[in-house]
Amino acid sequence: MAYQNPAIPDEQPLTPFHDLDHYLSIPRVSGLALSLDGSRLVTTVSTLNGKGTEFATALWELDPAGQRHARRITRSAKGEAGAAFAANGDVYFTSARPDPDSPEDEPVNALWLLPADGGEARVVLSRPGSISKVMTARDTDAAFVTAEVLAGSADEADDAERRKSRKDRKVSAILHSEYPVRYWDADLGPGQPRVFAVEAGEEKGPGKPSTIDAPAPLVLRNLTPEAGPRLREASTVVSPDGKTVYSSYAKPLAKADSRSVLVAVDVASGSLKVLLDQEGMSYFPGPVSPDGKTLVVVSESDSTPQRAPEVKMHLLDVSGEAAEYAAGLQPLAHDWDRWPQPAAWLPDGSALLVTADDDGASPVFRVSVPAAAAEVGVTRVTQDAAAYSDVVVSPEDRYAYALRSSYEFPAEAVRIDLATGETTRLPAPAERPSCPGRLERVAATAPDGSRVPAYLALPEDASPENPVPLLLWIHGGPLGSWNAWTWRWNPWLLTAKGYAVLLPDPALSTGYGQAYIQRGWGAWGKAPFTDLMAITDAAVERPDIDGTRTAAMGGSFGGYMANWVAGNTDRFKAVVTHASLWALDQFGPTTDASQYWLKEMTEEMALENSPHLHAEKISSPMLVIHGDKDYRVPIGEGLRLWYELLSKSRLAADQDGQTPHRFLYFPDENHWVLQPQHAKVWYQVVEWFLAKNVLGQETELPAELGL
Repeated sequence: MAYQNPAIPDEQPLTPFHDLDHYLSIPRVSGLALSLDGSRLVTTVSTLNGKGTEFATALWELDPAGQRHARRITRSAKGEAGAAFAANGDVYFTSARPDPDSPEDEPVNALWLLPADGGEARVVLSRPGSISKVMTARDTDAAFVTAEVLAGSADEADDAERRKSRKDRKVSAILHSEYPVRYWDADLGPGQPRVFAVEAGEEKGPGKPSTIDAPAPLVLRNLTPEAGPRLREASTVVSPDGKTVYSSYAKPLAKADSRSVLVAVDVASGSLKVLLDQEGMSYFPGPVSPDGKTLVVVSESDSTPQRAPEVKMHLLDVSGEAAEYAAGLQPLAHDWDRWPQPAAWLPDGSALLVTADDDGASPVFRVSVPAAAAEVGVTRVTQDAAAYSDVVVSPEDRYAYALRSSYEFPAEAVRIDLATGETTRLPAPAERPSCPGRLERVAATAPDGSRVPAYLALPEDASPENPVPLLLWIHGGPLGSWNAWTWRWNPWLLTAKGYAVLLPDPALSTGYGQAYIQRGWGAWGKAPFTDLMAITDAAVERPDIDGTRTAAMGGSFGGYMANWVAGNTDRFKAVVTHASLWALDQFGPTTDASQYWLKEMTEEMALENSPHLHAEKISSPMLVIHGDKDYRVPIGEGLRLWYELLSKSRLAADQDGQTPHRFLYFPDENHWVLQPQHAKVWYQVVEWFLAKNVLGQETELPAELGL
């Protein structure tokens, strides 16, 4: 999808990455839902609104056969999301758009239904506390939602009255008794998550029977009234017959710690049974087998300062009354040195489809069931260097459908032939955007002999005759991989400006085995840093890279590494650090997930790896970026970094208060900076800072900054 500036008819065709407004307008696809008969496939598409200030989502229907064009099936200013097919073909979704039958009501995220026959969508359930997620059973017309209630509420009516009282009296105070109290960018409480069954209510009264136009109302039945806050972040799945809900359940422990235990909720009685609860281990439910007898379970071991967590798959027989479920937990592919994410069963129950990070990709794998404990039983299905997600399987066992992306294209829906692994791109709401360059897979050798892989995005004109500047981009996590398209950290926007962008997977990255993670565990400033320097050395040796013009940048853990890089080498002409960890002794107790962080780092290890102790050695200009609503890396990290740059670094403020460092602050943004115009300002300021310090060029800052 190239375009030309009509005012300059002879210019070379540009791409959407040459213009931030055009880039922001590219449709973004997420999520997949497949009907029981396999005839309908629904996804969610986000597009920029007319003012360019928000992304609005809508449901689109795709043709699983790949013959018909995609078509939009919902439309509203508030948007729609979370599609789930009922067994009869109806589509449930959530939306905050106004109810046309009750326009006077204040819009909240309600449950809507789009009939299978193509009729108009209608609200089927609304509540003051909103609805966050909808789930359905495969074999029966059973639906479930997750929603929050105030802890002291006796029922839905009482909950509504309590919410109204808080709002009318402008009370926002929250009294906590457990940890955590914040999550990413949200203040937890006073609402607490619950799982509800969606059921038919009573008729509307004598002489007012339900009709096609006025069906009986739906009501909610709380299945987890005693759960407290323990269903936060829970993974929840529904059995095919709709009789059981499986969920992870945060069990509070001493010293503000917790672990996830596996529970089963009987839908008929509402009784809750703990299936798996083991010290040092967390359990999460995966998909339920087609016959409802076997549950896939993912376990994650607690980390320690010496050992990284391990993620494994298991099978659990849930068909009967087991006295000790843990004793019946069957290992599945435990010899496979990858971190699996189970996606779906094949209809005959013979295998699972699983995704896992794997050497710069995240393919679909088939895992045989049952598999002997000593056998891996894993076969790779998709062969391309792409990342797959949202995998669903057709009922005839021939095809799977998924979203696929890589650094060459954003997420798109594809059909996977399970016999051959061949993938077919389905007709989509938008064409692939053309990237302004080429992508290469490169690697280097670390000091300990380990292979350090990376992607390198190069401008089309990069050559020995025209060597280009290099940007080292460091991923966050740190337990992750550069293997899938990202809208927030998109290398092609900088490639369009003439930079080569290096995307390495250093120690701690996933997709290279447990030992590769372990190399950097609890020692962030060691192997991860030397890996980054090794791959940078290899890149600047290329004749198409100008090693005299380099910069480093990263966000979250990548921001931590950018700070560490700045204090431990002077090789980069500029460093951009976003949402970054600076003083680890300060970060550990103030992040929203201290209980996780403090399992990895002792006080001594945190100090040994803390960038703030190297502030006096920083000689590269730094651009600090932070959002005030970031609870994962609290704003205190950015504020302290900024002060210590100006007071301690080699480029500290002079007697007139002048410094080459800059601080881009977003009072109402979170860890990611999501508002479209703020994302635009983010890239504009980064481009300005790099041009000034790497290229020696003066460019204009965005006018919206008021400078």
